[in-house]
Amino acid sequence: MTQQSAVTPTDIRAFQAQNPKLRARDAADSLGISEAQLVAARIGRGTTRIAAHPDQLIPAAEALGEVMALTRVDACVHEKVGEYAEYHPGDHAAMTLAENIDLRIFPSHWVHAFAVETNDAHGPRRSLQVFDAAGDAVHKIHLREKSNHDAWAAIVADLAVDDQSDTQPVESRKPVEAPKSRPDKVDTLREEWAKLTDTHQFLRLCAKLKMNRLGAYRIAGAPWVRRLDPNAADDMLHAVRDAGIEVMIFVGNRGCIQIHTGPIHELRPMGPWQNVMDPGFNLHLRRDKVAEIWAVEKPTQRGPAVSVEAFDAEGGLIFQVFGVGKEGRESRPAWGKIVETLPTLQEVPA
Repeated sequence: MTQQSAVTPTDIRAFQAQNPKLRARDAADSLGISEAQLVAARIGRGTTRIAAHPDQLIPAAEALGEVMALTRVDACVHEKVGEYAEYHPGDHAAMTLAENIDLRIFPSHWVHAFAVETNDAHGPRRSLQVFDAAGDAVHKIHLREKSNHDAWAAIVADLAVDDQSDTQPVESRKPVEAPKSRPDKVDTLREEWAKLTDTHQFLRLCAKLKMNRLGAYRIAGAPWVRRLDPNAADDMLHAVRDAGIEVMIFVGNRGCIQIHTGPIHELRPMGPWQNVMDPGFNLHLRRDKVAEIWAVEKPTQRGPAVSVEAFDAEGGLIFQVFGVGKEGRESRPAWGKIVETLPTLQEVPA
């Protein structure tokens, strides 16, 4: 159902003028609106409504050169510096397979988009921002000093749509699917799990058995899963850094999954946040929002795929981490040893 906010664009602009340092997401939460509604309030004031479909937006972004790609969920923000290239369209799923910007895109959730330009003491700050039907951020592209700013005006003009209203109706936010298990199917789950030859087959198996990812993990048991202590997220990041190995870190929402492939160098905790602060890659993890974390093994034709996967209190996936299995960059054995050392959740007796 489409909803129109009682908060007007004038109200939004006044609030932002009074709270100039408040981040957009936090400002939207304070007003009880979506972030897309907050951004739309500045249409005609440095913000332009643009085509949201990735088939139009991503090829345009390729002309910007070096940028920062940002994909987030509530508990984790994934930021990667690089250039957009190697875009592969698809009706259900599209991909960007550039060296540094590696995305899995689900076009049906790319519903609203804006080109945003603001100015501060350092000059213009420019970004392309994409939101889903509920007005939640799906993916953002932030220009950097080295970006091709000369291409900005033409890109905005080419992508601009006819509707330049500063109001943004949104649909009701769909809740995260709660963990869904079928204990009566646990034997079938384990038998079919042992027959997997590719990690992508796992979700099809869950759907066939009318479960979802977390629901399956909760009942599968050894040797396929082990529930870890929630502090294992921090332990894992430190261990990867100390071992100097490369891993693949996936963070994704309904509309976009962003992947970092490489090492971790600098960890910088701040309050509840653990932050990876590396040149070209930042990760911001709210450790206090990790409700469940699992070590998972899935058989594949190339050997076992071992992952560490974290979930929030609603059952939403926060991140997945895998070892790298690329030729010349094989980290899976070392990654497997790290996962083996992560602490198991100690059950508290009733």
